[in-house]
Amino acid sequence: METNIERGNVKQDSYFDGGLLQLIGWSLLGIFITTITLGICYPWALCMVYGWRINHTVVEGRRLQFNGSAVGLFGNWIKWFLLTIITFGIYGFWLSIALEKWKAKNTTFAN
Repeated sequence: METNIERGNVKQDSYFDGGLLQLIGWSLLGIFITTITLGICYPWALCMVYGWRINHTVVEGRRLQFNGSAVGLFGNWIKWFLLTIITFGIYGFWLSIALEKWKAKNTTFAN
C-alpha cells in the first residue's frame, strides 16, 4: 500500500519494496533452520525474516532498519519461556505483545 504525504513542496511516499519470492525463500530457510536445530534457532529465524521485512520498508521517504540480534532475542526468549512456566501459561497471553515491543525497540530509521 502506497501513501502520499505532502510536506511543503516535497512529496514523500511510504512503501514496501520486498518481493514474494524473497519472502518465500527467507521463510523456507527459517523453517529449515528451526527444524534442523529442533527449535533452538527459532529466535534467529524470527530475526532473519523480520529483518528482511523491516529493511524493505520505507515510511515517509525514510527507510527502516532492524537492529535486533538473535542473541538478544534468545535471552528474552528464555526469560519469556520461564515466565510462562512459572505463571502456568498465563504469561503466554502477553508473549506476542512482548515480542512486538522487542521488535519495535530494535527498529530505527536507516538515515
